[in-house]
Amino acid sequence: MNLESPKVNIEKSAEELFNLLTDIKNFEKLMPENIAKFEVIGEDSFLFGLKGMPEIQLKLKEKVVPNKIVFGAATDKIPFTLITNIESVSANSSSVKLDFEGSFNPMMAMMVKGPIGKFIETLVTNMPKL
Repeated sequence: MNLESPKVNIEKSAEELFNLLTDIKNFEKLMPENIAKFEVIGEDSFLFGLKGMPEIQLKLKEKVVPNKIVFGAATDKIPFTLITNIESVSANSSSVKLDFEGSFNPMMAMMVKGPIGKFIETLVTNMPKL
């Protein structure tokens, strides 16, 4: 299952946005209002839970300065990746888009498509707050 967020323009350079998004603590500011739990596990991983959903631990898997950040599930129980694509627009602005790629059975995919789509849209929409 693949989902894409809308592309959002941010009034920060690609490098500045990259640095903000690779600092795990900043993800708490991006979370939706219905967050039930947010916990930094280490410098490259965090755990979050939304009301009515199981807790998910994300781990930083790959960084390509300043254009790409890949987070993945910390366990193989729910295999997925969340890819942040950053494009430089000018010296002081950039655009960002999130791609979600998950390996789910058809029933699970049908159940999680809506909530995950809304979640990644919220993350990218909140990025100007950083």
